[in-house]
Amino acid sequence: MSPVRHTISAPALLFSLEEEMEEIRAQLGSGSARVGRTLVKDGPLRVTMVALNADGTLKPHKADGPITVHVIDGEVEFEAGGRTWALPKGALLALDGGITHSVNTKEGGIFLLTVVAVPSR
Repeated sequence: MSPVRHTISAPALLFSLEEEMEEIRAQLGSGSARVGRTLVKDGPLRVTMVALNADGTLKPHKADGPITVHVIDGEVEFEAGGRTWALPKGALLALDGGITHSVNTKEGGIFLLTVVAVPSR
């Protein structure tokens, strides 16, 4: 995943998703299979732009808290809990915490991943 070049925690943040996508596409073009840019990191909230090249994958994993996946370019296939969703540009999927999931893409895709971390017990 890539380093962050800007402050990621502040009272108010504004991003141009188009500009962020340009930067992340440039990083993908340099040979990376996937790239992630954390946009927001504040307490339990994380928002990360994730890009996958064609035939890219995120292997099965899980987050303790709930997540959302909002596809902003291309299309991804999201697998969780024995189901598979084809998520085109503009789709938003919410998933409860603790569910193992994976992501695949044939043509490549970019999505915003929002994670709410739950406190350790």
